[in-house]
Amino acid sequence: MLRARRSCLTVPGDDERKLAHAATIRADEVILDLEDAVPPARKDEARATVERALRDRTFAAATVAIRVNRGSDDDLALVRAAQPDIVVLPKVESPDELAGLPVPAEAQIETARGLVECERIAAAPGLEALVLGPGDLAASLGVPALTIGEGAHVEHALVRVLVAARAFGVAAVDGPYVRLDDPSGLRAAAMRSRMLGYDGKWCIHPAQVEICNDVYTPTAAEVERARRILGVEGVARVDGEMIDEANRRMAESILARLPAV
Repeated sequence: MLRARRSCLTVPGDDERKLAHAATIRADEVILDLEDAVPPARKDEARATVERALRDRTFAAATVAIRVNRGSDDDLALVRAAQPDIVVLPKVESPDELAGLPVPAEAQIETARGLVECERIAAAPGLEALVLGPGDLAASLGVPALTIGEGAHVEHALVRVLVAARAFGVAAVDGPYVRLDDPSGLRAAAMRSRMLGYDGKWCIHPAQVEICNDVYTPTAAEVERARRILGVEGVARVDGEMIDEANRRMAESILARLPAV
């Protein structure tokens, strides 16, 4: 993958204090949000605040993104002027929505139509990641849930988005865990998508970043075993298990997740 996305911290674009704090957080990605985190009456203020933040601050995160409102020419004008690393598009339902963007994109899959079209969306030029949005997806599907990330639809959507992302060589990012005082629940939710093959997860509070960085980084035991597997040739026996080329490809996939030094 082009960029690490173990932790993707979203920050309300109209909140100077939170933007200043987010600039100090070593998430893999910080997303300056102009969409759901900003009330309709404050959109203009949020654009001005985000513009100042990108101009005046240095962010500790390796990647800085702006999430725009769907169909907002004003938001895209800001993206063209500010040139963040990534633009995040919400509720994407067609690859046509990704055409002509000034910077690389992440597409949020948040509606029934978006889920149906996620393979074509994943193939769009300039796309770097698919991001599952389980809350809006639940509303679109009519799922009787009131907590984002809960509902019988989540397992299916996680797999569908992952397969589409991997088929076209882009990253797969899980949506947020909204129970802020439940670190064990966050870890379990992150582990669920990590074991499916996801690259990372959205964070809605700085305290969630460290947990996500930890979960989506291979463990020392995984790294050690992967290197031992790669150290043998042909069909071999490692820890009582038959090893062949498929195991070596699995080992390479594990080591590819190690963060750059």
